Amino acid sequence: MNPLAMMMFLTSLAIGTTITLSSHHWLLAWIGLEINTLALLPIMTKTPHPRAIEAATKYFLTQATASALMLFSCLINAMQAGEWDINTPSNLMTNSLSIAIMMKLGLAPMHFWLPEVLQGISLVTGLILSTWQKIPPMILLFQISHNINLNLTVILGLTSVLIGGWGGIGQTQIRKIMAFSSIGHLGWIIIILKLNPQLSLFNFILYTIMTTAMFLSMIMLSATKMSQISTSWTKNPALTTTTMLVLLSLAGLPPLTGFPPKLLIIMELIKQNMFISATLIMLASLLTLFFYLRLTYIIALTLSPNTHNSTIWRTPTKPWLVFSIINTMALTLLPLTPAILLT
Repeated sequence: MNPLAMMMFLTSLAIGTTITLSSHHWLLAWIGLEINTLALLPIMTKTPHPRAIEAATKYFLTQATASALMLFSCLINAMQAGEWDINTPSNLMTNSLSIAIMMKLGLAPMHFWLPEVLQGISLVTGLILSTWQKIPPMILLFQISHNINLNLTVILGLTSVLIGGWGGIGQTQIRKIMAFSSIGHLGWIIIILKLNPQLSLFNFILYTIMTTAMFLSMIMLSATKMSQISTSWTKNPALTTTTMLVLLSLAGLPPLTGFPPKLLIIMELIKQNMFISATLIMLASLLTLFFYLRLTYIIALTLSPNTHNSTIWRTPTKPWLVFSIINTMALTLLPLTPAILLT
């Protein structure tokens, strides 16, 4: 793709996100989301492959449906309340608006588009879709969290964690595994949204850091399948080791970065006397733990036949400083958790 065109599309992504984040008006927020969607479509199809075209088509249809439902909900709110302010949604409009935003995020049971779309695009575009594109809808959810239906968030959160784990077990494609991982993590974020929005935001920030680190690792290793990961040790042992640790961090194992949000969410659910929800979400997270451990096993404990230990690591010329900072944050933020929550 022409670098000038790519810069224009990336600038449009940034502008759309900024409009949504800075708006107090539902129509402006909707316009920002639409700019984001339309800017990502050409980036998805920069390699004119049938899978990429199919992924872009599915993404467009899903986002258009969610946008139509969102605009319909905002119109109902404007008709009832006489204003478009984000902080004053009516009860009738909040449920449909929440479902529309969750469809944009890819929460279960509106998740069917996410694995297929992520599988059809490149790793770099998948990184944008899994992190940057989730920021505007998530911020809108935080803004209406005081009016959101608790039963809706708990049911969709539990469903997302369960489907995120169940769907990822039989996958061999890393992009699909990351899609189901994203669904599972969004379930953890949503289940606590009504009770503690600050903790939900903390979880979302750590999810973004860990997912970015994982996608950057896959880009560095040029790996999209499990079979390609199994041969990565001979190419770059240091990078392979950090990739394994990032996977364990995504699984939520202590003492890595992914552990504190899960611990704090369980503690918050118990504090709110939601013992059944806390038990169910812990049991459902064991499914995601399984496929993370399977990936870790393939990376660390298997070596493909006919490989040799090269004395020269085939290290590509990549932005190592950014990658090192992101990887460090994805592994070592546990001691800083109290400080981050107090800011």
